[in-house]
Amino acid sequence: MGKKIALIIIVTLLISPLLPMQANAEQRNFSVSAQAAVLIEQESGRVLYGKNENTPLRIASITKIMTAILAIESGKMDEKVQVSTKAEGTEGSSIYLRAGEKIKLEDLVYGLMLRSGNDSAVAIAEHVGGSLEGFVYMMNEKAEQLGMVNSLFQNPHGLDDHEDHYSSAYDMALLAQYAMGNEVYREISSAKNYRAEGEQVRVWRNKNRLLTELYQYSTGGKTGYTKRAKRTLVSTASKDDENLIAVTLNAPSDWHDHMNLFNWAFDTYSTEVLVEEGTIQEIEDEFYKGRVYAPYSFEYPLSELEQEALQKEITLYRPPTDERKESYNPPQPVGKVELTVDKKMIGQVPLLYDPPEIEEKQGFWSRFLDIFSFTIGVRSID
Repeated sequence: MGKKIALIIIVTLLISPLLPMQANAEQRNFSVSAQAAVLIEQESGRVLYGKNENTPLRIASITKIMTAILAIESGKMDEKVQVSTKAEGTEGSSIYLRAGEKIKLEDLVYGLMLRSGNDSAVAIAEHVGGSLEGFVYMMNEKAEQLGMVNSLFQNPHGLDDHEDHYSSAYDMALLAQYAMGNEVYREISSAKNYRAEGEQVRVWRNKNRLLTELYQYSTGGKTGYTKRAKRTLVSTASKDDENLIAVTLNAPSDWHDHMNLFNWAFDTYSTEVLVEEGTIQEIEDEFYKGRVYAPYSFEYPLSELEQEALQKEITLYRPPTDERKESYNPPQPVGKVELTVDKKMIGQVPLLYDPPEIEEKQGFWSRFLDIFSFTIGVRSID
């Protein structure tokens, strides 16, 4: 049937002169100090700004975002972890764990994210992965699942103890986007302070100054630094229902880089509902009118100029002839909405058909028996 029915009903809903997708780039009045950087809109994943964003580089402690999300997803957050000698002896930033002590995994994840504890990272890895090697395997499996094609993890903390531990700004944005879909991660990442009760009471303040003092729209993130990686930072921000993720690698002025990128994006882009879930009102064809619907909404960040350049096209299968209407069963999906800017597709939503209810037609004898039964008063009552 598909070969015989052409896609011929096309409704172009919005047409105007096309403009480049990066039409507003020249409006940026700031530079980015980072060697590599990216800014994405959280829900759609659209890249709003990029600079060497696919270049593999050292990432330092933003590695711990992967460690945190694997710990959260392990289902072991309420378990007690016995700290090993190896964890206690981990160099660099620390939450001062003692070999032999037992501490809740949830507390370790807070110590990992807020204070960037390298000892915490090792304790988490050994408990969740069974060993450091087992956990590193899990890290790289998750990276592959998320499409982090320019990443390789060799440890759970980001220390420069391997030559081939790296990621790209874009890959880390993908990881942050995934992690922000987890409610527990969002809660931990956005915590300014945390008190860990146990064998030893520990109180931590988040090292992320964007969150604690510099930027009112900050919703969390993770800092990083080693001598070889220099300053690395992943941060998230929200304003007026706009959710953004920024990543910088080797950025001498990372706080300002992130604030400048966020402010520019909040001023330039707004997330628009381009297709609403439900019945498509624009369709006038007699057969399809009022019966074609989008199964979900589609939202996308656009600048004002891009909104003017938006093209939205509906394509449907050819409706049946009058003779075939009663027996015709349209394919599902019956069509699509395609959205483009500057001839570049930004999204596509399938369209489904809601058929009318068909009343069952009674035959002659069925109708005769109904009338006869009613006349003589013996019609059955259900």
